Amino acid sequence: MAVSDECKLKFQELKAKRSFRFITFKINEQTQQVVVDRVGQPGETYADFTATIPADECRYAVFDFDFVTDENCQKSKIFFISWSPDTSRVRSKMLYASSKDRFKRELDGYQVELQATEPSEMTLDIVKARAL
Repeated sequence: MAVSDECKLKFQELKAKRSFRFITFKINEQTQQVVVDRVGQPGETYADFTATIPADECRYAVFDFDFVTDENCQKSKIFFISWSPDTSRVRSKMLYASSKDRFKRELDGYQVELQATEPSEMTLDIVKARAL
């Protein structure tokens, strides 16, 4: 599975310049490559991000999560999220599962990985708990 150059460039912009809050990626089955699906602007929230994830289609995503530690320090962590709902097509789930490791290697610099098959597995509370 190839990864489009745009995926790598957008991820570098998110990581280095904080140009985006999140990026969702999808697999284009015709071209057999991972492409950018949508980018979220810096002012968007986690709720905005979860609203862009389709309920019955697989996606990869990165989310730049800002939080405050118990010591009152402002921090940020980049999450890699693999979304594979039970309601998506079997072929799609297999494609995303088999290409995930290769895609993750292209995105150097995320700190936390999260795998979800239903919305309750990627709530804001879970993200906060994983960030700390």
